[in-house]
Amino acid sequence: MEGDRGEVLLQAAVQECGTEQDHNSNSNQEQKKDPCAETTAHADFSDPIYKEISLANGAINRMNREELRAKCAELKLDTRGVKDVLKKRLKSYYKKQKLKQSASLGADDSYYDYICVVDFEATCEESNPRNFVHEIIEFPMVLIDTHTLEIVDSFQEYVKPKLNPQLSDFCVELTGITQKMVDEADPFPSVFRRVVAWLQEKELGTKYKYTLLTDGSWDMSKFLYTQCRQSRMRYPPFARNWINIRKSYGNYYKVARTQTKLNCMLENLGMKYEGRPHCGLDDSRNIARVAIRMLKDGCRLRVNERLHEGMLQNVSSTAVLEGAPPPQYPKSRD
Repeated sequence: MEGDRGEVLLQAAVQECGTEQDHNSNSNQEQKKDPCAETTAHADFSDPIYKEISLANGAINRMNREELRAKCAELKLDTRGVKDVLKKRLKSYYKKQKLKQSASLGADDSYYDYICVVDFEATCEESNPRNFVHEIIEFPMVLIDTHTLEIVDSFQEYVKPKLNPQLSDFCVELTGITQKMVDEADPFPSVFRRVVAWLQEKELGTKYKYTLLTDGSWDMSKFLYTQCRQSRMRYPPFARNWINIRKSYGNYYKVARTQTKLNCMLENLGMKYEGRPHCGLDDSRNIARVAIRMLKDGCRLRVNERLHEGMLQNVSSTAVLEGAPPPQYPKSRD
């Protein structure tokens, strides 16, 4: 019965829109004779298809959680997640279907070919002194194919810290990274050369468009920036822009900032953390799972933060979409 009511709501919305479309059919036919006029119509949302989408959205807003789950099941969509996530999933599905029918789907629907998830682990103390310098001790990367919506490869290396070579007991317990692991690891510059080589092997920035994605701002604006200065390296141009998934998640699903921590995002999407928390590679895999779920739900993940002259800045959602440049090992600061 719950699913039947949801179907009635959506059918009523479509029928209401159909009546209005018939009323406006003559003016629409005249407008379609001019390609420029048609483009303008799509840009200012005057195309009747947007009215149909709006009415369908209204019907979805009136559904309860069980109705939403029943409709998702009927459409063979993921039924996991809280009510707001299910609403967004259904709205995105109907919007995409309607825009496909009218050939109005945006050209940047899957702009990036690959998204590279990064989540560093760094040296730390239980109560970090005011001037404590965090050094990267794990460099993980997880590569998402945005066309297949799958994790296709990963990279992980541990890094030997220089300023504080002895890990604190707190750091070992938190990250699971032992003193032996970092003692046997290479310094950051050597590890970073292999990171660049790994990215180059994937032909990122040359054959394929890509960007980086992080869980928050700190990985790039704090950890990588500080590490490059400590290692006397210039900050790499390919890491100057990235997707902060917390911002993307909060904006897309319309949730409070407090609901954008990794475990909260996973829980609200109906998923559980897999692996060991604060293992950089496991964190990156779970962040990638959130990103893939968002892409499946219709979110167009795009760069929303950047580092400019050492300062963290927001990137407007209206900025021109650009992929990261080809990865290159940065020049020395000396």
